[in-house]
Amino acid sequence: MMPKVTEEYIVNKKKRITDAAYELCLEKTVSTVTMQDIIDRTRFSQGGIYRFYKDIDDIFSDMIRQMRERVSIKEKIDEILGQKEVLTPQEITDRLFAMLADFMEMELMGIEKIDFELSVLAMNRPDRIEKIMGGIPEVGNMEYLTMRAMEYFKEQAALGRIRANMNAEELLAFISSAYGGIQMTCIVNNCYRHERNPLAALYQPRILLKMLAQAVNGLIGAKEDSGMDFRKEEEGQS
Repeated sequence: MMPKVTEEYIVNKKKRITDAAYELCLEKTVSTVTMQDIIDRTRFSQGGIYRFYKDIDDIFSDMIRQMRERVSIKEKIDEILGQKEVLTPQEITDRLFAMLADFMEMELMGIEKIDFELSVLAMNRPDRIEKIMGGIPEVGNMEYLTMRAMEYFKEQAALGRIRANMNAEELLAFISSAYGGIQMTCIVNNCYRHERNPLAALYQPRILLKMLAQAVNGLIGAKEDSGMDFRKEEEGQS
C-alpha cells in the first residue's frame, strides 16, 4: 500500500513551486517565465508539478495569493485613516504617502516589480490576467487603499475639511495613474541606470512620492505645512 500523502507534504511541495516562480519573476520578466523554467529550478518532474497546478498561470495565481498574505499594508492604512479625527487632511495624506514610500523602497525589486510587469501583461494578454487574478478572492494592497481613500475623501469633502477641485473618483484616478508612473520610473531606473540622465538621482520612491503627496494636498486644498518630512516610518511616525 502506498504511503498516505499528508496535507503538510502538499503544502510544502506547492510552496517550493511558488517560491521558484517568485525567484524566477525577479530574475526575468513575468511574461517570459515558463513552466520549463520552474521544472528546472525545482528539479521536479513535469508530472510532479502538473499534479498540483494546471499551468503556469495557475502557479502565478497561487504565488500572488501568497505574496498578498506575506506583505500587506492594510493594517497600516487603517491605522493612519483611524487618526482622521486628530490629524489634518494634509497630515493624513503625508503619512499615507510616506508609508507607500517605505513599502515601495522595501519591495521595489520584489512585489512592486512583479505587480508592474503584471500590468504590462494585462495590456498584451488580458485573457491571461483574468485567468491569473480571477481566482484570488482577497483584495490587494492598492485596491484596498483606493477603496478606503475613496471613503475618506468623500467624507472629508462632505464635512468641509477639504475643498477638492475634482470629485473623489477623479482624484483617485489621478493618484493611481501617478503612482503607476512612479512605480515604473523607479523600477526602470533601478534596473537600467543611465548615468548620463541628469534626473536619475531624483527617480527614487521617497522623493517622487513626496512630490505626489504635495500635488494631492494642493488638489484637495490642504496646502499648509504639516511639518512631515517623509523620513522612514520608524523615524517620523512614532
